[in-house]
Amino acid sequence: MTDGSPSDPRWTPMPPEPPSAGAAADRVHATLDAVFGTVAEVRDASARLLREVRGAGRVPARADLAALRPLLLPRLGPLVCGLGFIAAPRLLADAAWYLEWWQAGPTGPSQLLRNLNPESSALYDYTAWDWFTGPEGGAEKTVCGPYVDYLCSDEYVLTLSAPVHVDGEFAGVAAADVFARTFEHEIVPVLREIPAPAFVVNAPGRVMASNTATWPPGAVYRARPGHTAHPCGDLSLSLITAA
Repeated sequence: MTDGSPSDPRWTPMPPEPPSAGAAADRVHATLDAVFGTVAEVRDASARLLREVRGAGRVPARADLAALRPLLLPRLGPLVCGLGFIAAPRLLADAAWYLEWWQAGPTGPSQLLRNLNPESSALYDYTAWDWFTGPEGGAEKTVCGPYVDYLCSDEYVLTLSAPVHVDGEFAGVAAADVFARTFEHEIVPVLREIPAPAFVVNAPGRVMASNTATWPPGAVYRARPGHTAHPCGDLSLSLITAA
């Protein structure tokens, strides 16, 4: 066992952190942490609304969730392209499945309307997506993507989500979408300041942004020699740099 001293012949120096790697990891955290701040607002407002409805002796219904719109609509913009609350199955009295989901568009915000009839063969089963299963399984912050969002925009997006609990019970998910191109626009300039291949990956290893064609967005990374992972704050993401 080495004693950690440079005088020990068995001592192996840690690879130096490339210049700007710390700044890039900080930028990733700051960019997505701002989105999670918005998600937290939706989470808290949704939980408060559901608690108030139950306190009045009623089972929540779709119409009750419309009260979230004054919060959701103004927060759509250059960074957040989709935002809302996704109900756990059978939470509502008048819908087995439901999303109070709004997205930015060229003519203003629009509500996402999809077939959520559990008896229909065209049902969109959102409970199978990682952005839902992560919070449902206890993750406080989940980052998914990039993936093609066929449900909403038909574009590559990242989805950030958090669980909504009411009196200790899982009631659904608060979430926000960010176009992958918008995230790359924010992150790639600082990645290019790193004089080595560098890219950002989520927990499953999906590349989210990169300064090298070797690791394009969407590729899957697995730990390998000569690569170093740098944490991005408290997010389940890593900045990977190659020697």
